[in-house]
Amino acid sequence: MEEKTVSVAMAAYNGQKYIADQMESILHQLNPTDELIISLDFSTDQTEEIVLERAKKDSRVHVIPGPNKGVIKNFENAIAYTQNDIIFLADQDDYWLPGKVKRVLKEFEDPSVQVVMHDASIVDEKMVIKEPSYFSYRHVKLGIRENMIRNSYIGCCMAFKSNLKERIIPFPKRIPMHDQWIGLVGELEGKNILIPEVYLLYRRHEDNKTDMKHAGIRQMIKWRKDLFYEIEKYKKYRLNKG
Repeated sequence: MEEKTVSVAMAAYNGQKYIADQMESILHQLNPTDELIISLDFSTDQTEEIVLERAKKDSRVHVIPGPNKGVIKNFENAIAYTQNDIIFLADQDDYWLPGKVKRVLKEFEDPSVQVVMHDASIVDEKMVIKEPSYFSYRHVKLGIRENMIRNSYIGCCMAFKSNLKERIIPFPKRIPMHDQWIGLVGELEGKNILIPEVYLLYRRHEDNKTDMKHAGIRQMIKWRKDLFYEIEKYKKYRLNKG
């Protein structure tokens, strides 16, 4: 079986503290035909210099201007530029553990698999483990209903087939987060897989652009209503497309 090619879609913004290490942890696992796409929103630190310098040394790294409209649009932009078979999502401040790409690609040998997500350890800015298993900490599970009520999908641990691109982007304006949307569309199109092994250090620090805090009840109700609306709209799209 021919080995699938990999695109890594990274959204970057003011990430000078950790992005160099993250890039190295990714590139060590990529083949010559793979690519790392970095969508860079305007930054006030040294992020641009760091990623452009790495791109000069490695033809697999492609830096593109970000839309400067927030993290969801930044990821959308990165995904739009990907060219390969399997698309991995990457945050700028995490760290990929050895074997991640190879293990995830193995699951895509099943043609019905759309999205694969592995476990992660939650660490602080000094890489001290705070929670050994994100799956256990968040009670991660599959299922459309389950993930509309309580989202388990986390982009930094996810990869998906490139054929999903035309179905997931542009991201609907009303969705709360892009990773939840990708996971749900994957479940509608085929099947998703959870890998119980840890292949990422998920770094939490004061500069994170997203966190794991719960929103207020009104906001959560609104998000669920908006998500339900978009999922029903997508189902009608699939039905009409045949």
